Amino acid sequence: MSSDTRATTNAALAARRAKAVPRGVATAHPVMAARAENSEIWDVEGKHYVDFGGGIAVVNTGHRHPAVMAAVAAQLEKFTHVAFQVTAYEPYIELCEKLNALAPFKEPAKTILFTTGAEATENAVKIARAATGRTGVIAFTGAFHGRTMLTMAMTGKVLPYKRAFGPLPPDVFHVPFPNEAQGVSVEDSLKALDFLFKADIGPDRVAAIIVEPVQGEGGFHPVPKPLFVALREICTRNGILLIADEVQSGFARTGKMFAIEHSRVEPDLVTIAKSMGGGFPISGVIGRADIMDKAEPGGLGGTYAGSPIGCAAALAVLDVIKKEKLLARADMIGGRIKDRLARIAMRNHTVRISDIRGPGAMIACDIVDDDGKPDADAAKRVLQHGLDEGVILLACGTAGNTIRNLVPLTVPDDVLELGLNRMEAAMIKAKGAL
Repeated sequence: MSSDTRATTNAALAARRAKAVPRGVATAHPVMAARAENSEIWDVEGKHYVDFGGGIAVVNTGHRHPAVMAAVAAQLEKFTHVAFQVTAYEPYIELCEKLNALAPFKEPAKTILFTTGAEATENAVKIARAATGRTGVIAFTGAFHGRTMLTMAMTGKVLPYKRAFGPLPPDVFHVPFPNEAQGVSVEDSLKALDFLFKADIGPDRVAAIIVEPVQGEGGFHPVPKPLFVALREICTRNGILLIADEVQSGFARTGKMFAIEHSRVEPDLVTIAKSMGGGFPISGVIGRADIMDKAEPGGLGGTYAGSPIGCAAALAVLDVIKKEKLLARADMIGGRIKDRLARIAMRNHTVRISDIRGPGAMIACDIVDDDGKPDADAAKRVLQHGLDEGVILLACGTAGNTIRNLVPLTVPDDVLELGLNRMEAAMIKAKGAL
């Protein structure tokens, strides 16, 4: 606990935040967390919330899972940092061994560890460029890959991520992501890719195509299987590497360890982070061994990369996913969320809901007006009333009208039901606030 004797109300801390922290880092909700357990959060004023945000997909195994906390405590008694590039350590190696065994492709795998999701996606591109001798990268509109200069260039959304931060690194291109609601089909995406190859960059200059198997910030839209199949064929035929960005969709969230497994398409590289560490910072790139070994010694790494604390946490997370059968649990939770949303959508006293979607427990729906058009203002009201009711909700999507659910997969049934009740109440109040 802080020794600061100043009042610790949400408003008081918000005022301090405004003076001390730049506005460039946004905060979705005007409440200040004091403690959290599993799928519940209490703010500094003691108010209780069911956490449907999961720290933006970071706590699939829940806040402060006992197994994760015990593993971290044990590692703290040994050492906290030595730098893998100076003296290596077993937790890093063991974690890589376990991740290699889980790789969603048949060939032998190798893994390198980092700290953040942006580091993982940026280093995946570095590896792809070293392996192919090419520079070009193709991503999709609506994608989010990070906030570093290269990952910001790959992110397929200008506002709020790119404005005022240019110029961005060259040789990064985008094609439309297939989205029926926006009138973009798989065929349209592939046609645009073909046009890109003819107009801007030949396939012989492309190092990698990077794609989120389920778009996160873009609105929880899964990649249609036909697109994945086509991308795999295009990449194989042209010597391009296929990168699956599993930073948000990985580690049991979709009912599979990695979301790309739903398509049965095998990538060349996989970026991982977020729920990998159960709340502790760690990330990585899993790739085909022959590709991963193309970078020269010293070309990859980072001072804190593969922190022993993060490694200990991640090893515990993998054990929890297996022992608590969280893959099946994700499907069960997702089914309950979809069922509740479908029932809400049939009523006329709540905000209007459309396009309930998502694999496993990576579930979203769109808030639309009476004409079926995106209604970002109504989505904001749902979030605000959610706070009033005691449930943390998050919005996303290219139009800002998508409500996403990232509740921890360890959520007890009664807490999940409580959260769904509070979410429904928020949607009713948001309708009444018109």
